[in-house]
Order: sequence, then C-alpha cells, then structure tokens
Amino acid sequence: MSLLCPIDFRYGRPAMKGLFTEEARLQRLLEVEAALARAQAKAGNIPAEAAKEIASKATTRSVSVDRVLEIEKETRHDVMAVVIALTEKCGGDAGKYVHLGATSNDISDTATALQLRDAIRVLDGGLRDLRKALADLAKKHRNTVMLGRTHGQAAVPMTFGLKIAVFVSEIDRHIVRLHEAAARVVVGKMSGAVGTGAALGPKAGEIERAVMEDLGVGIEEAATQIVGRDRYAEFVAVLANLSTSLDKFCTEVRNLQRTEIGEVAEAFDEKGQVGSSTMAQKENPVTSENVCSLARVVRGFVVPAYENVPLWHERDLTNSASERIVLPHSAVLVDDMVAKTTDVFRNLRVYPERMRENIEATKGQVMAEAVMIALVAKGLGRQEAHRLVRDAAMEARKRGVHLKEVLASNPTVKKLLSVKELEAAMDPDRYVGRSAEIVDSIVSRRA
Repeated sequence: MSLLCPIDFRYGRPAMKGLFTEEARLQRLLEVEAALARAQAKAGNIPAEAAKEIASKATTRSVSVDRVLEIEKETRHDVMAVVIALTEKCGGDAGKYVHLGATSNDISDTATALQLRDAIRVLDGGLRDLRKALADLAKKHRNTVMLGRTHGQAAVPMTFGLKIAVFVSEIDRHIVRLHEAAARVVVGKMSGAVGTGAALGPKAGEIERAVMEDLGVGIEEAATQIVGRDRYAEFVAVLANLSTSLDKFCTEVRNLQRTEIGEVAEAFDEKGQVGSSTMAQKENPVTSENVCSLARVVRGFVVPAYENVPLWHERDLTNSASERIVLPHSAVLVDDMVAKTTDVFRNLRVYPERMRENIEATKGQVMAEAVMIALVAKGLGRQEAHRLVRDAAMEARKRGVHLKEVLASNPTVKKLLSVKELEAAMDPDRYVGRSAEIVDSIVSRRA
C-alpha cells in the first residue's frame, strides 16, 4: 500500500493517531448510537430489550469498517452506512429502533466530542511532561548567568533559568486555556434535523441530557442541525496558539545553537547521527527546526476552521471535508510537536562557560545600565547619568577597549564611585535582579 500523507508514516504519536483512525471513529459513532438507544428506552420510546441488543452490537467487533465502507459506496452517506450496518447485526425487532429520532450530525458531532475529549486528555499529559522538563532545566540553571538579548543584540545579564521559567509560565497558560476550552469544545447534540428535537417526541430534552450524561460530554444548548462550529474553531485556535509557543521555544534553541553564540545545543548521538551529507562536522538543531516547520502548518489550519463557522441557514456541507483534515491533523501534529519539544529541553546541552565568554566579549558594554543606576544612587540625575554612560560606551567601542577603562578615567565617575564600587557595578553576577526568585516562584507553583 502506497502512503501519501506524512502523518501516516513520519509524524505523530500512536496514542493520538489512534484516536482518529477509521476504526476509532466508527467505534465512537456506535457508542453514540448505543447511548441514544439507552436514552430512548429510559424515556419509554423503545423496548428496553431492544436498547440492550443495540448496545451489545454497537461495537467494531460486530460492525466492521469494511462493511460500513461497502454500504457507503451504495448510499453515498457515511452515517447512514453505519446505521444500516448496525441494523444488520441487531437481532429480533431491535434493528428497527436504531437511530430513531436522530439526524446524522447528532451522531457524528457527538462522536467528534468523544474524540476531542480524548485528544485533549492526551495533549494535557504531553504538556505536563513538557512543563516538568522545562521546570527541571530552569531549576538547574536558576543562577547560570548569561546575556539577555534584545533586537538580536546583547542587552543586560539575566539567568538561563529565568529564560526557561518564562517558557514554563507560558505552558501553564496553555494548560489553563486547554481546560477552559474543553468545556466549550467537548459538547454533543441530540436534537434532530434543525435543533427542535421534534422527532424525539415530548421527552426530547430528557433524551438529549441522558445521552450526553451517558457519554460524559457537554450539551450544545441551542443547536441548528450541528454543534456550533465556533467551538471547533476555538479548539484549533488554542492548538495554533500552543504551536506558536513551541515554535518560539525551539527558535530560541536554534538561535542559541548558532556557531557565533554556541550557548546551548540539542542532544546529538555521537555514535551514529549525521548532521550533513557533505559537511561532516555539522550538528544541526533538526528537532527544533522540525517543530518550527510543523507550527506553520498548524497555524494554517486556523483559517479553514474559522471559515467553517458561517454555514447556510441551519447547515450545509461545506464544513465537512475540511474538518476531516483540520481536526485530526491539528491534534496529531501538535501532540507530536509537544513531545519533540519535551525531548529537546529534557536533553538540552547547556554551556555556561560559553555564556560567560559571550558576556566578557562585550567588554563591559552590557553593564552600562548597572553603572547608570549606581551613579543615580550616588546623587547624579538619571538623564545625566544615562548621557555620561552612553558617551563612555561609544568611546569604548570606537577605541576597542573595555567600558570600565573609559569610565574609570571620567572625572564625574571617579568623584562618585570608588574603584571597588565601579567594579561591583560592572559585575554581571550582581546584576541579575530577581531572576532566581522568579524561577523559584514559577517552577514551584502547581500547574
């Protein structure tokens, strides 16, 4: 069999991919049909024995994917094919009660709720693994001093632990977003062709509630023929937002692994991994680059997800085809990205010595702010101190000397700061502020 989609053979983890196979989808559809039968029996609309028989046969052990596909070729309707296949397996008169009172999307949208519920659980587990990997790294390097950079240039000192704590905090927000969205995303419906529930009879509301309670999902409180697609759009948007954070984290690794920076590097298998087919020396951040590449695809799913919200009247079919692609691909790719990002940071090589070298290579320029603050503490006006240090920094760069050399010869500086005080002001280890405190606060809180 020739495989076309890279998700089939290259991307994605088994647990998440397993939620979206044809067999898994069929099983969810059958579970909804079983729940409907039980609810109808509870409401007194069908015999209890019929409901029991339907539920016992509503499994892929009885109803096969092959049989459903065979029927679909004739009916050209996916849900009706499931209904017919299930009816065939039910003994006695039970078959005539299959799908009673329901429309196709009552079954398919509620089945989607089951898939999305399980997908969110898998994503939550992956995010918590990633958070732990990041938190462990932040704790380990809470006091590892490095350059902070703005506009791609050296700014002031910070700690590597603080940099990673920022990522931990971001993941915490994504965990919250995912849980908040779940309450709106994981909903089904059992209200018929245009949401009135007419075909279910006077106990329609009772039946719908019973089905959703049975399955453990929420209820679309006011439906058309379908669950509101704003819900699915939110799910995809949450995943796109998450994918962008992963892109951000891995972009940082890629930048810090640049030859001229060299402060961190992805793990590299010395025994067999190859960085380049021609440049034998290469150790490339390939996993981080893979995450960044996949993030572009996930963000691309946001537009069709939103395009699926405005449908004609109570529904049309323009959302259907794209959802078959967008929902599973978004979930599978983001889960894959989370796992890869976890692997990157769990095994990240960190080089504190190179971080120190890069600070020293600035010849004191990154301590300009610290000197300015020290001068202000001695009574010099903030603007005057800024101008003094700026001029000194420019002179030091022009002459190619250390900033301390120029400052030490400045009359105002000599008057206000002793040699020892100037040296203290230019010590990177003494100018990382609350870095360690922030790391401790972030990593210790409960996700």
